[in-house]
Amino acid sequence: MRPIQANISSHALQHNLKVVRKHAANAKVMAVIKANGYGHGLMPVAHALNQADAFATLNLSEAIELREAGFTHPILLLEGVFSSEELRIAAGFEIDVVVHHTHQINMLQTTDLMRPVHVHLKMNSGMNRLGFPCKDYATAYQHLSSCPQVGEITLMTHFATADTAAGIQQPLARFSEATKTLDAPISLANSATILRHPAAHADWVRPGIMLYGASPVTGTPAADFDLKPAMQLHSQIIAVQTLNKGDGVGYGAQFIAQQTMRIGVVACGYADGYPRHAPNGTLIAVDGQFSKTLGRVSMDMLCCDLSDLPDADIGSKVELWGNLVPVDTVAEASGTIGYELLCAIAPRVPMKVVD
Repeated sequence: MRPIQANISSHALQHNLKVVRKHAANAKVMAVIKANGYGHGLMPVAHALNQADAFATLNLSEAIELREAGFTHPILLLEGVFSSEELRIAAGFEIDVVVHHTHQINMLQTTDLMRPVHVHLKMNSGMNRLGFPCKDYATAYQHLSSCPQVGEITLMTHFATADTAAGIQQPLARFSEATKTLDAPISLANSATILRHPAAHADWVRPGIMLYGASPVTGTPAADFDLKPAMQLHSQIIAVQTLNKGDGVGYGAQFIAQQTMRIGVVACGYADGYPRHAPNGTLIAVDGQFSKTLGRVSMDMLCCDLSDLPDADIGSKVELWGNLVPVDTVAEASGTIGYELLCAIAPRVPMKVVD
């Protein structure tokens, strides 16, 4: 059996939930566990975050899986439903829905349901993905308020620049102006907003990436926010080679040895979820000591420098990311974000839940 494995730490997930509550002590916490718990596994994450006040998923199937596993928390579908049949199923399982378009209001008005559904009414405050324009928001609220198939309504938006210098001042002002006559709970804060903009914590916060121990703010390490990585992706050295000056490594010989050196071959590649575009010199750890990748990442393997690690050999443990190597460090070197790497872990990588 290949030695690669991802360990998922329940303790880290629970610790990060406590960090959320420390920053947003007066708000309820809706843990975002979409995309298979950001690649960590839907069920392990849900069990570890059982103390959250609610969950948010993307697919109806994920929400049903949580219900059938016995979770009684409020569960929100972040894109809502896409047909009357899905709406009926959601109502049957007491699953809440985001409403972001008039088509969904029409669906609520014309579909017979066994019970009303709770709705999060989404405003487009500047993200320009989903949501009603500010000028139409109060009208949409009134339509939902008069609809017998609708239960409680929560006011919602999502900030596009909470993690940047632009901040949230303008979109928050738009939201506040458009909702000043509406009396309903409010949900605004994603991870970056929780950490950087306490004025927008409101009634509900929606932490995502911070629960998994990666940073929502580019350039600021997760450790600076007291976040712990929930995933440890590790493998082993499965072969050792000696390079002479002028020898290349891997496809395309993207690395050429300038002197005699030892390299290790690691059982991990892009088919496991490690980024193919990670460049020479991307940080890894071998037996707890830092090293760097060499050459192009291939489907099942990558290479690393063992020149300064004389005790490293076949069987040496390798951390691709985790406690020593932040996933954000690998992501930044690869020109992407930690979210993508965590979500891209391949099904062939075994996962083990640890305390």
